[in-house]
Amino acid sequence: MTSTKPYLIRAIFEWCIDQGFVPYLTVSVDGQTRVPREHVKDGQITLNIGPEASHQLTMGNEEITFQARFNGAAFPVVVPVDAVAAIFARENGMGMSFDVTPKTASAEPAATDAPEPESPPPDKPRSHLTRVK
Repeated sequence: MTSTKPYLIRAIFEWCIDQGFVPYLTVSVDGQTRVPREHVKDGQITLNIGPEASHQLTMGNEEITFQARFNGAAFPVVVPVDAVAAIFARENGMGMSFDVTPKTASAEPAATDAPEPESPPPDKPRSHLTRVK
């Protein structure tokens, strides 16, 4: 079954644009994410994906790609949909956040005495349209 996450991201993006708001993405950066590393803080980056800041924006089911300028230089951004932690409107913080499961090099789970807590699927939104920031 196809994940609902890319559809929800596109819906919040469209809502932001329709309301005259600037859509922002918060992304958990991993090896699959192509962003300027000097702007990454605590493993995350927040990106303006509004029409004035991003060019050739493509929001697919697997990845989001666009061209953006960082410190005056063009940069091709590639964000896997799985890495999107939130999409929200800059003006009021309204949007949607998502659980992001960090990718690890090892397929072996870490040994522990405690049972692993149950968590919702990574594409399940934490809540409906809420203030993200």
